[in-house]
Amino acid sequence: MIEAFVFDFDGLIIDTEWCEYTSIAEQFERFGLSYEVAHFQQFVGTAWPTGWVDEIEGSSGQTVDREALIVQRRARRDELLARFDVMPGVHALISLARAQGFGLAVASSSTREWVEGHLERLGLRTHFDAVLTRNDVAQAKPAPDLFVAAAATLGVDNRGCVAFEDSHNGSRAAKAADMTCVVAPNRITEVQDFSHVDLVVPDLTHVELVRLCQLVANNMAG
Repeated sequence: MIEAFVFDFDGLIIDTEWCEYTSIAEQFERFGLSYEVAHFQQFVGTAWPTGWVDEIEGSSGQTVDREALIVQRRARRDELLARFDVMPGVHALISLARAQGFGLAVASSSTREWVEGHLERLGLRTHFDAVLTRNDVAQAKPAPDLFVAAAATLGVDNRGCVAFEDSHNGSRAAKAADMTCVVAPNRITEVQDFSHVDLVVPDLTHVELVRLCQLVANNMAG
């Protein structure tokens, strides 16, 4: 029996990961450098690294105005994000959860300020019973802490939860927390390994309740 849906945030509810990558890659281009997607992909779904400015300095051999560079990068990221809407299928799954009486939570390795701010901006915050971020746990994904905390906050059995993820690190965390995990990869994470998850879909519009119920029943029985 399904008790709750637990959503990742970045790259699943909104395509923040593409905006992050693009805004960093553009900074590298200013110095005649390239920032490959493959390099960025290793960090997706876990706590965000802070070393890209160091990489620019090391590769370019130049001393940069770090604060100015970071401010410019963030401004560009936010400019790109403002053009993006909620990812396909998110609204439908929230409505489904509410109609079925499932709990709803977000479990994200990003900061509370980042996640809560965007959920409010998108008009989604009131739909979620709980929002767990890296500020609430000892370890971010791929550790299971966030998903364990989400289930505990909702007062449900981990095995009765469906975790929706987009990344390898995030899905590893969900499975380590003994949840059924559905992955909808995005254009950053589509090359990652998801052989360990319960279901991979092109996007969240392809999620069916009957299938989810079967997967959760199998998880609880196993």
